[in-house]
Amino acid sequence: EVQLVESGGGLVQPGGSLRLSCAASGFTFSSYTMSWVRQAPGKGLEWVSSITRGGVITTYADSVKGRFTISRDNAKNTLYLQMNSLKPEDTAVYYCAKGGRGSPPGGQGTQVTVSS
Repeated sequence: EVQLVESGGGLVQPGGSLRLSCAASGFTFSSYTMSWVRQAPGKGLEWVSSITRGGVITTYADSVKGRFTISRDNAKNTLYLQMNSLKPEDTAVYYCAKGGRGSPPGGQGTQVTVSS
């Protein structure tokens, strides 16, 4: 059974940083591109970033480019999202997804709230 468990969210002031983690199990993590998606209150799912199997190629939505960094540790079956210079519009539930852009979220998500 595929399991994706996100963690690391919280309340942060504008300009602050958070690091999200996604622990994966039930599949061969290193064989899959992985992604982060988010859903802001009252809005649909938004793709945030993807990383290829070996971590060589990363892609980002324009809205987060230059502020967020996706990474992975295949030895630990864990996906990460380092979020810097956070803005109120980054407030959302963040999910990891097995697969590339367009893949559905797989876990329960972690709430990120950016507010002063």
